[in-house]
Amino acid sequence: MSKKKRKLLPYTPSEDPKRRLEQMASLATALTATKTKFSNELTYMPRMAPRSANSPALEHGGMQILSKEDTETLNLCKSMMERGECPPLNVVFDPIEGFTVEADGFIRDLTIITEYVGDVDFLKNRENDDGDSMMTLLSASDPSQMLVICPDKHSNIARFINGINNHTPEGKKKQNLKCVRFDVNGECRALLISNRDITKGERLYYNYNGHEHEYPTEHFV
Repeated sequence: MSKKKRKLLPYTPSEDPKRRLEQMASLATALTATKTKFSNELTYMPRMAPRSANSPALEHGGMQILSKEDTETLNLCKSMMERGECPPLNVVFDPIEGFTVEADGFIRDLTIITEYVGDVDFLKNRENDDGDSMMTLLSASDPSQMLVICPDKHSNIARFINGINNHTPEGKKKQNLKCVRFDVNGECRALLISNRDITKGERLYYNYNGHEHEYPTEHFV
């Protein structure tokens, strides 16, 4: 069967509560260092894009709908996180790459790692923004309706997962996640999903330019 027809899997938290606390502490350290508040949902702030602007119907070419079964899997991941059962990941600081994320346990192919979250804003408001972690949320035919996720004020572990240098074969080989945008109950959401089995100790990487080719990745290690 093709990957397209296979079900998404929920992540498997580490069984040891002490290890989970260490994982969450590594994320808390990175959030504190970057002056970011933890959020596991998209946030809609005053003077930014309203929630009503997040409409998959505006996506140029249409947006794939997350199936009922996969939506239940996503909701399971969210409820596990609320209980303190985080994904088996550590945020580590690398002197060259900065904050980066490592697997702290085996992760199977097609596992939902996390949702890419942050403040939702219109791209037109952010064109001069120097934020290096903005993610496309809605790629509308009308440029004035295009939305981006800005994780500089509110975010989760997704902010610290690095991109590959997609200008080199070595960079492309590192990729073990993909960012996929879905229509989830009538709203655009961006999910980070493993695209192969990931072993403990492996760093997580995905292609920032999965849809557009606007992100300069030539300098990535």
